[in-house]
Amino acid sequence: MLIRALTLFRRAVPASRFCPCATGRTQQYCTSAKNISIRDALTSLDTGSNIRIRGWVRSVRSQKNHLFLHVSDGSSLQPLQVIANSDLNIRGLTFGCAVDITGSLEKSPSQKQKVELQAQRVEVVGECDPVDFPFKIKERHSLEYIRQFPHLRCRTNSFGSLLRIRSEAAAAIHSYFRDNGFVQIHTPIITSNDCEGAGELFQVEVKNPHFFSVPAYLTVSGQLHLEVMAGAFPAVYTFGPTFRAENSQSRRHLAEFYMAEAEISFIESLEDLMKVMEDLFKTSTEHLLSQCAEDMGLFHKFISPGQREKVDLIISYTEAIDILSRNSEQFTFKTEWGCDLQTEHEKFLVKHCGNVPVFVTDYPYDLKPFYARDNQDQPRHTAAAVDLLVPGVGELCGGSLREERLELLKTRLARYLQLRQFGSVPHGGFGMGFERYLQCVLGVKNIKDTIPFARSSRSCLL
Repeated sequence: MLIRALTLFRRAVPASRFCPCATGRTQQYCTSAKNISIRDALTSLDTGSNIRIRGWVRSVRSQKNHLFLHVSDGSSLQPLQVIANSDLNIRGLTFGCAVDITGSLEKSPSQKQKVELQAQRVEVVGECDPVDFPFKIKERHSLEYIRQFPHLRCRTNSFGSLLRIRSEAAAAIHSYFRDNGFVQIHTPIITSNDCEGAGELFQVEVKNPHFFSVPAYLTVSGQLHLEVMAGAFPAVYTFGPTFRAENSQSRRHLAEFYMAEAEISFIESLEDLMKVMEDLFKTSTEHLLSQCAEDMGLFHKFISPGQREKVDLIISYTEAIDILSRNSEQFTFKTEWGCDLQTEHEKFLVKHCGNVPVFVTDYPYDLKPFYARDNQDQPRHTAAAVDLLVPGVGELCGGSLREERLELLKTRLARYLQLRQFGSVPHGGFGMGFERYLQCVLGVKNIKDTIPFARSSRSCLL
């Protein structure tokens, strides 16, 4: 029935409705010119064909009889060169304007580009005053400068590349989990729990005080909801926005960011959990290097040299504290056993180990949430928890085995005990900050330059 309904829909709606230029003076080009992205035009072997592109002008150069344009539509780092006769008399054609161009795709005599577009028609769809436009044609703007214009920075090469890489990285993460048998779970954004226990929550306020029966917050993690689902599926994951009301404007913190989180049943060792964390990191990065070579090339001087390597360095928290305590560097925060590792400690450990990703395991029991599995060791009491530290960022992933033993959980928390009463199994999971992952593979220093619209303390909302 659905297929028949779609067929009837196509028959019922006139063909002109599906044509973006079915009205006005551009209708005559619909039958002969093929709509095509600039990325596809640059790789096309079909020279001599009539095509239609739409995008934004990156440069305009005028000679005696011709105009030379570089046009980009966001599909590729490289623009397409367009050559138009000067007698076309195109009004409003400036740097930054939006254009609709029809012409013949021809082989280019230039070695920089295989093809070029010989324009038959150039229409300015949206004018742009280059004087008022904050980005100038011959200037290279810093990330700090373009960060002032969140509504326009997608028009720059660097941020355009970042957004294409971000899109491909998200697809790679979903692909990894799907290919390895994980079921995607859409965990709620509005929740009543503080999964991390840090108390840095955005509270949801509604006009009707009785709308929810308990206080409601924006989620800080989907992990507890994944634990519920891990009671019915061997492997589950979620990938979505999370929120932290941390009053910080540092280059490491966002109030809204994305997390890839996984929960795996019937897992009994940190080594098995670390294998999944490593495979996710490696597989996603290799995908980016193969599918986004041009965009990654824009960041090539920032990319960590160890990212292609296997993550095979594993040290315990106790060993990490020993390394930090023996060195002569002065740290702002203490390096005693029982203290949480800070960013300065994490970056030092990565550098000490050769600037490659490092796993740190078996943290002090009191530093980890109630659900982290108790190692029941003495004299130093630890939990089966692990962090993945990476160059330039510090902590990228954090995870643990979960405490499935009901009697031990009773001593810590009465809530959630039913999750352990009915068919509980050993399980573990982890979370990977998506923006921190992009920081790592691209070498971007400020996390606010890895997300389309950054949200942080005292930031302006668009």
